[in-house]
Amino acid sequence: MPKTDEALLARAKAMRSEMTQPERELWTALRAKRFADTKFSRQVVIPPYIADFAARTHKLVIELDGDTHAGNEQRDARRTAWLEEQGYRVIRFNNTDVMGNLEGVLLSIEVALATAPLPTLSPKGRGLPA
Repeated sequence: MPKTDEALLARAKAMRSEMTQPERELWTALRAKRFADTKFSRQVVIPPYIADFAARTHKLVIELDGDTHAGNEQRDARRTAWLEEQGYRVIRFNNTDVMGNLEGVLLSIEVALATAPLPTLSPKGRGLPA
């Protein structure tokens, strides 16, 4: 297994201590298996990216988009496509959604967890060959 980029790990660690208010609000609801008895991690390194939140057992990535994402839709689409190629499903929320409708965000996450495909042995999520 290739070693993860040390600079990427350091950036993820720094991001954990510099969370935005929407990230803190969502993390409070998700942390410590409080939500749907699912282990979530924050600022997860999935090289070459850092996902805001991930439930690795469900291969689910949650991204929060703030003001810095405005005008970067193509970059976000490439990032999402790459993560999906790795077998992850990606759901995105605006910071405004988290701050104004946390219950709705959590309901959407719950639905995503309930409809998550079962884990496979294939790194690309294609299942076992016939």
